[in-house]
Amino acid sequence: MQKRALGKSGLEVSALGFGCMGISFGYGPAASRDDGIAIIRAAVDGGVTFFDTAEAYGPYTNEELVGEALAPVRDLVVIATKFGFKFEDGKQAGLDSRPAHIREVAEASLKRLKTDRIDLFYQHRVDPNVPIEDVAGAVQDLSREGKVRHFGLSEAGVHTIRRAHAVQRVTALQSEYSLWWREPEQEVLPTLEELGIGFVPFSPLGKGFLTGKINETTAFDSTDFRNVVPRFTAENRKANLAFVEWLTAFAQRKKARPAQIALAWLLAQKPWIVPIPGTTKRHRLEENLGAVAIHLTTDDLAEIDRGATAISVHGARYPEHLQKLVGR
Repeated sequence: MQKRALGKSGLEVSALGFGCMGISFGYGPAASRDDGIAIIRAAVDGGVTFFDTAEAYGPYTNEELVGEALAPVRDLVVIATKFGFKFEDGKQAGLDSRPAHIREVAEASLKRLKTDRIDLFYQHRVDPNVPIEDVAGAVQDLSREGKVRHFGLSEAGVHTIRRAHAVQRVTALQSEYSLWWREPEQEVLPTLEELGIGFVPFSPLGKGFLTGKINETTAFDSTDFRNVVPRFTAENRKANLAFVEWLTAFAQRKKARPAQIALAWLLAQKPWIVPIPGTTKRHRLEENLGAVAIHLTTDDLAEIDRGATAISVHGARYPEHLQKLVGR
């Protein structure tokens, strides 16, 4: 497995990370404890050293699972988790990035993760009620105490990134980025490059759509959040199959899978980009890891760019209530 540095922070991780959310939350019924631990440890065996979780995934259960799975190799891996929500009766109940709450979350996450430090602590969503300078200062205090090594933001806008970075170095921004969601290229990526901040794309496979295994007849479990995502209505999925058909045809010429091309394309964009695909299936994990070995030439990248921009993608990436939380 190749290694990459997240910007100029000095934090080095595997070129592909592993997003743990789907094991416990968001994509249908949670995997069993044993299966969840097994897929995380298989990722470790495959060379992955960068694992992403959050208190919100479950809530809480994903952190516990990640902590147990990685305990035997704790000093060999980088664990990222997040703060910024409050919970009532096991459900999200708004944002809360007050400094006192950040400290509470950090202490609780340390216990669940069975560790003495959080390698990368993201603000999960920007809280408009708390100045980002106060948020960065709270993380800075935790860093001075040795409880947090690096500070990150998720789905933040460039103005917020700059303000936070002026107080406490931002090591990484985590936001959605893929062949069919390229908005970060407009303002975010140039800002990150200027400031020396790494980029961690989540949903690098378009929430599974770019694997080529989803079509208009696919039935999602009632607990799968894609049921409320406009891009995943049956009508939009049918329209968006043109994108996957093009990607699949290109992949076949490269003797690869469409998911591998999607990941290899991301890796080719910048050397400080580290995607975090997630899965509960061993064969998908192996497929994803194979993307690191795929070399896309300059001509390949130009062809992909032409193909991707020529096909319109139908449907918003978030329902309206979630879209309001991003880009602040």
